Amino acid sequence: MRHRAFTLVELLVVISIIALLAAISFIAFGSSRRQAKMIACQANIHQLLLSLHSYDAEHQSLPYGFDFKGGQRAPGGFVGNGTFEMPGWWWFHYAGILRNRSREAQKLLQCPASRLDDPTLDKDILCGKYGINRALCKASTSWSRNPYKPDFVGTPLSLSNLRHPLSTLLVVDSGYSLICWWNATADPPVTFDPNCIEDCSYVPGLEINKGKVLQVGQTSDAIGGRHPNKTVNVGFADGHVDPKSARDLLVEKSEDGKYTNTLLWQGQ
Repeated sequence: MRHRAFTLVELLVVISIIALLAAISFIAFGSSRRQAKMIACQANIHQLLLSLHSYDAEHQSLPYGFDFKGGQRAPGGFVGNGTFEMPGWWWFHYAGILRNRSREAQKLLQCPASRLDDPTLDKDILCGKYGINRALCKASTSWSRNPYKPDFVGTPLSLSNLRHPLSTLLVVDSGYSLICWWNATADPPVTFDPNCIEDCSYVPGLEINKGKVLQVGQTSDAIGGRHPNKTVNVGFADGHVDPKSARDLLVEKSEDGKYTNTLLWQGQ
């Protein structure tokens, strides 16, 4: 009995179908991976919130976002890059999140979806990971040339003093370990210093980042975003975590010179 062979057209159709199925599978796999990273990121932020709440309950105040501490060595040693960052204690030191340089402790502070192209920044715990809202966790000092006082330098606030903890941002996907609403507007009250890493903080995926001052290697993370549809994971002061579109965190300046959406950031 003679068997009929496939024609060239039939072979091409089969190959095309296989290629199409492979492409669909690849896209689905990529989407699943991004979704898994987003869920892992949410779990990290939830753990950070628990630690911050425990600190607040014990001290009746949130920790400093950054504290120079007179040069006193932080637990586990200096976590940043000495060429462009100041040594000191950060909010995660005070909250007991980073007591040593173990891989597990550092993993909690690193967003798995961070997209930094510069290996130096990628290895820096302070860059492109999670940021604390410095309107709540104020710094004891600032190495920026900008006049951050009194908005973000001074005594940290207490969770019990917040009027709207359910809608006040505490921890968020961020370009730096400190972030404030000045970093989420195209019209900040000051001109940022391009040589200061502190001033280069950003909300990943926010459209205005295309015109922001950025460090080399931050572009993909700042403009492309981390999570599906340019969402960011937001940890609120009441303890819940909620994914938000990056544009929901945008602060805009109205014609009368006032800023919108600051309640999310200031909590007062």
